[in-house]
This record gives sequence, C-alpha cells and structure tokens, in this order.
Amino acid sequence: MPLDHAAMIAHIARLERRRDSRVLVMAASSLDMELLPALLRQCRALAPARRLDVVLHGRGGVVHAARRIALLLREQTEHLAFLVPYRCESAATLLTLCADEIIAGELAIFSPIDPLLHGIDGSAFSALDIKAFGDMAQEWYGIDASAAREQSLALLCQGVAPPSLGAFYRSTLEMTQIAEQLLAFQLPGHDAAFRQQLVRHLTSGFYSHQYAITPAELAGLGLRMARDPEAEQLAWEISLQIQEHIGGAVRDSAEDPWLDALLATRDGVETRYARGDGLAPRWRREQGA
Repeated sequence: MPLDHAAMIAHIARLERRRDSRVLVMAASSLDMELLPALLRQCRALAPARRLDVVLHGRGGVVHAARRIALLLREQTEHLAFLVPYRCESAATLLTLCADEIIAGELAIFSPIDPLLHGIDGSAFSALDIKAFGDMAQEWYGIDASAAREQSLALLCQGVAPPSLGAFYRSTLEMTQIAEQLLAFQLPGHDAAFRQQLVRHLTSGFYSHQYAITPAELAGLGLRMARDPEAEQLAWEISLQIQEHIGGAVRDSAEDPWLDALLATRDGVETRYARGDGLAPRWRREQGA
C-alpha cells in the first residue's frame, strides 16, 4: 500500500491545532548531510514559526549531520520541541538534545550516543566495549586489568589500523563536544559541569549501544521530557505510516528503490528514494491540499 500523503497531512494539521505550532515530520533511515538542502526548503516554507514541533523518527546516522540539522532547526523558531512516538536512536537521540522539550510517547525508544568503530571483519563495537575489556578480564578471570588492556590493544590493532583507532578516539571526543553544545540549548540554566555529567551518562552510563532508553530514564538524567496524550496519539498515527514505508527492509524486492527519508508539513510531503549500485537518491514531492 502506498504512502497516504493526504492522511499524513491531515494528522499534521490536527497536531498544529492541538499544539498551536507549526509541525514538521522528519523521518530517515539514517540522518545525513544530504538531508540539509531539502530540510532548508521546508524550513523556509515554515518560517516564521514561533513554535516548531518536529515529529522525529530515526535509527541513527552521522553525528555531524545531527549537529547541522539541530543548528538549522534552532534558527527557525523561538521554541523547538521534538515529538518522539517510536524510534529515536543514536544520532537521533543526539539531535533531540537541542530541543526546549521532548514529548515522548509510551513506546519511544532512545539510545546511548557513543560512536561505533567498525572492524575489517564487519564487526562493530563502541568505545565502552573497548574500555570494559580490562575490567572484564580482572573480574571474570582475575587477570590484572592494566595488563589485559595492553593485550587487548595489541589484539585490536590486528583488526583495526592504528590510525583508525586514533580517529575513533577523536570521534568520541567530538561526540562529547557536540552533545554538550546541543544540550546548552535545552538546559541553559544548568552549569557546564551538570551538562558534562549528563553527556557522560549518555555516552558511557549504559552497558550497550543497543540499550533502549526510556523517556522516564531520560527525565531522571535531567532532560526536559513532557507528556501530551492527544499530541502523542496524533504523532503515533503519523509514525505508523513511517514504520510501514521507511527503510530498505520493507520494499518488495532487493532490486527496488526504497523510501529512506521523508519530510512533511501541512503543505506537502517530500520523500527521498535510495537506489542501489551507488546511484544518487531521488526526491519526490506531493503538494498538500
């Protein structure tokens, strides 16, 4: 069944009336820099927006892209809120740190924001995985933690080039810097030490990158979480369409292009279709009523 543009636009219009805001739906298989030109078009059409609500669906993406998207959205409005009905993981969680408030439904899933390192064998692991090796060796096997860390570094360099490890270390520092920068928008009244501690917990306070952080856990860390049942239900109706259509896994065959990004307002829906063999994705637009 094709994406129902009219139904999505109708839900957006109802959400705007409920929230007294302008609403932007942003969904992507992966947040990337190529979203920025289309997002800028949408923002120019929305401006000026005293209050901007972004219904967000994302499974991760590029850290730099999340930062640039955040800065672009912050320039458009006095009050920025993210409505998260379901998936909001990794780089998408990072993106929400710039909001004045995060409205998260009962099924909203956030995640740690630690970057991942990919080995030559296709494996992926986080900085916490590397750092925890020495603790594991000591606790489970009684091996001196410092000696275990030295051995793990030697073994790690066999699967990952040392310059790549250095770049990964820099990316962890960069992630922390970006998170603190974005968090200053949401928590300007807190000192830098509080924001640093919050970011530290988001990067290393959970036992895996896949840990599904709940809205209550984010609120417990000090983030500005809120509830709005009526708005959450409207956002969920939008999310249901997104879940059925976004991502390569929902296409009919591996040869077909797939919907990998969507931007929508009450004025229309803009979709991006990815294609195989390295071909550039294509944007399509359908006007609203």
